[in-house]
Amino acid sequence: MTSAKDPQQGWVEAAQQLQQQFMGQWAQMAQSMAPAGGAASDPLAVFKNFMPPAGAAHPLGMPSMAGMGSMADLGDVLSKAAGHQVRMDPARLLEIQNTYLKEAVELWNQGLLSPKLQDRRFASEAWKTNPVAAYAAAVYLLNARTLMAMAEAVEGDAKTKARVRFAVQQWIDATAPSNFLAFNAEAQKKAVDTQGESIAKGVANLLHDLKQGHVSMTDESVFEVGKNVATTEGAVVFENELFQLIEYKPLTPKVYEKPFLLVPPCINKFYILDLQPDNSFIRYAVEQGHRTFVVSWRNPDQSMANKTWDEYIEDAVIKAIGVVQDITGAPQINALGFCVGGTMLGTALAVMAARGQEPVASATFLTTLLDFTDTGILDVFIDENFVKFREMQFAQGGLMPGRDLATTFSFLRPNDLVWNYVVGNYLKGETPPPFDLLYWNSDSTNLPGPWYAWYLRNLYLENRYTKPGTATVCGEKIDFRQVKLPVYIYGSREDHIVPIGGAYGSTQLLPGKKRFVMGASGHIAGVINPASKGKRSHWIGPANKFPASVNDWIASATEHPGSWWTDWSDWLKTHAGKQVAAPKTYGKGKQYAAIEPAPGRYVKAKA
Repeated sequence: MTSAKDPQQGWVEAAQQLQQQFMGQWAQMAQSMAPAGGAASDPLAVFKNFMPPAGAAHPLGMPSMAGMGSMADLGDVLSKAAGHQVRMDPARLLEIQNTYLKEAVELWNQGLLSPKLQDRRFASEAWKTNPVAAYAAAVYLLNARTLMAMAEAVEGDAKTKARVRFAVQQWIDATAPSNFLAFNAEAQKKAVDTQGESIAKGVANLLHDLKQGHVSMTDESVFEVGKNVATTEGAVVFENELFQLIEYKPLTPKVYEKPFLLVPPCINKFYILDLQPDNSFIRYAVEQGHRTFVVSWRNPDQSMANKTWDEYIEDAVIKAIGVVQDITGAPQINALGFCVGGTMLGTALAVMAARGQEPVASATFLTTLLDFTDTGILDVFIDENFVKFREMQFAQGGLMPGRDLATTFSFLRPNDLVWNYVVGNYLKGETPPPFDLLYWNSDSTNLPGPWYAWYLRNLYLENRYTKPGTATVCGEKIDFRQVKLPVYIYGSREDHIVPIGGAYGSTQLLPGKKRFVMGASGHIAGVINPASKGKRSHWIGPANKFPASVNDWIASATEHPGSWWTDWSDWLKTHAGKQVAAPKTYGKGKQYAAIEPAPGRYVKAKA
């Protein structure tokens, strides 16, 4: 009778095998990203002092990173991310090596004890109660920390370091053991508990998403634009080939004499500002007594493949301002721009200022870039070669597909907006719950190629709006020193698309009376923060004091509980004029008669 095998030794052997299999996937990714041909340089050679060859056992019997392939592979990945050969501080690399060895020894010495996994991807009991899975997750987290430390050790300018960090983070996130059924203890347990039903549902979800062309973030079948999102009552009172103008039904017996126009981003659909009655910024503006209009952008098709930035400014933003004036009879209006809608509104104001026109009494800019010095993580994509490629691609017109744009934005936060749904939808066979914001996020829009190429070149790459007179739009030299109207500028503290420093940059560019407010959370959640919910906080600094650095402003700002909406509403009322009787009909006469009920047909067109 043979003696039973030591259970602890069995777990250790299984863990070693599992780690080798898992880390082998890292090696494959490194090979796929490395430049083709030629000898690979090795800026990380110091690690070879304790790294065995790929597949070999570590002389100390510890978990190793060897399964990733040679460190030269990783060096090539980092160099490719940076666009040139990277350099690292040997002393810092030695420090990283020592830290890795120390933590690896500690992990190895735990034996069967499940390591503490401080990561929500591995938070379920299934990971904690499966020693092999827990070990694989712990090894992954150790290697991930080491890789990011090496990325941080890269020497170079800020853009080089940012590109390396971004590439390594994408690599780390994509190769998490939670993303693979073979390593995901929670998905495996669910498959056993459901007798394989979760796997069958996962396959069905995958086929469904392949057919629709994107990963499902929510149960999209629950929502319909105009029925349970974008439901604020109104009518389309004007349209051209670029946009529809919606006027909303007043909810107060009197309205302010200066009407209010919202310019949302054309990179998304306007109903992010009108999701549900209780979180609709549009409805809130109407409830405050403003005669409210919104630009609803057309989702571009091939007939718009040659539309330019100039046409969007002249024939959309400036046109919308003029139509609102015509309908209301108001000499001046108030306007708001959100994200790139704010950039276009600011551009229109500069064009009109150059023409000696001042049709806008005050402007609000929500998470808007006018100064493109601080563009955050998006800067990793922008350089001369990338912009030239896009200019060549769209030299004869064309469309930038909405799905490509949506994918890019999702991979700015891959764990939250990509892998979370890959795991839930396909590995666990779950249907994501209904969520209006994620439905909107999946409802993508195209962009005209020439518009997109101009935007990249003149703003993201060359930042021309900060250099008076160097950018020409609609035949006018753009000079924001001439845009002297009062402005309300809002930025979100954790915004990864328009960083708080980028939003704050407008305070240094616009010469008029300003109010800057910082809200909690990110690009969308920070903006869509209803006053009635009492959530989050906002910060307000000393009046009329705007130091060059946003950090100095933050240091002087005071935190206030709840939404910034009430502060903005109080500010806007001081620029809205007296109150007059609310109109009883939409539009004005035959020229601006109601065309169709809000939200109109433009917003319903799919990319």
